[in-house]
Formats: sequence, C-alpha cells, structure tokens
Amino acid sequence: MAEESKLRVRLVTPERILLEQYADAVELPAKTGYMEVLYGAAPLLAELGAGDVTLHGAGENTAPDADKRGKSDRYNVSWGFVEVLPDRVTILANDAILPSDIDATRAKEQLSRGQELWNQAGDSEEKYTEAERVINEAEAKLASVQSAGK
Repeated sequence: MAEESKLRVRLVTPERILLEQYADAVELPAKTGYMEVLYGAAPLLAELGAGDVTLHGAGENTAPDADKRGKSDRYNVSWGFVEVLPDRVTILANDAILPSDIDATRAKEQLSRGQELWNQAGDSEEKYTEAERVINEAEAKLASVQSAGK
C-alpha cells in the first residue's frame, strides 16, 4: 500500500534487500557529500560514498529479509549508487550494516591500514585513491559508532 507524500526507500546490497519502507525523507552519503531527498525530488543518479543512510519519519520495514531484531532508521553504507525518482529512492550499496553491529576495533585497524597505504602511495594516483577510499570508509564507520553511543 503506497503512502501519499512518502518516499518508498529500498536499500539493496549484493546479498539481499536490507530495507524496504516508506519515509518522509532520506539522508544519504553521496560521494561528494550528504544529501537529503524529499518526496517529489527531481530524478537523479549519484555515486554513493561511505556514511550513514538515515530515514526520517520511517514506517515499518517490509523487506523480505528485514533484520528481525527491530526496526532501524539508520544504516552505515559504503560505496555504490543511489537512484532518486519523485516517489522513491533506491540505494544500491556495496555494503550496509547497522551501526550497532560495527566493530570499532576493526574500524580503527582499517583506518590505520588506510593511513599506511597513504604514506606508501608515493607518486601513484591509484594508490592514493585506494587509500582515501579505505580511510573514508573507516572514518564513516567510527562516526556511526560514536553517534550510536557505542
């Protein structure tokens, strides 16, 4: 049942449909910074960055594989694409996880690894790009953990 003036939001990873619900707005990390999508937005296709997808005014998650531990209005995602249409948002993420499931120790190790890659990149633009990707993903996970109060 479609809800008037609400966005249909789908969060999909290669493994499953993680989230399928209606929301008043969705905030998400595009590669160039966060953006918020409201009902009636102009069509857009953007590259997804690393950070939190936050649903505002969300209803019940009706995805077939929805996490049964309880409804969450926030997921940490990394890389992929987002398609915005006036009445729906589809997020195709390489990885998505609940903030409560993030291992802060592993995220700190990932950040250290990214900094090492940065220091060893030399003159290679590709190595700097990879190091930046690793660092951004680790920082997004740590920020997600911190905002979740973990």
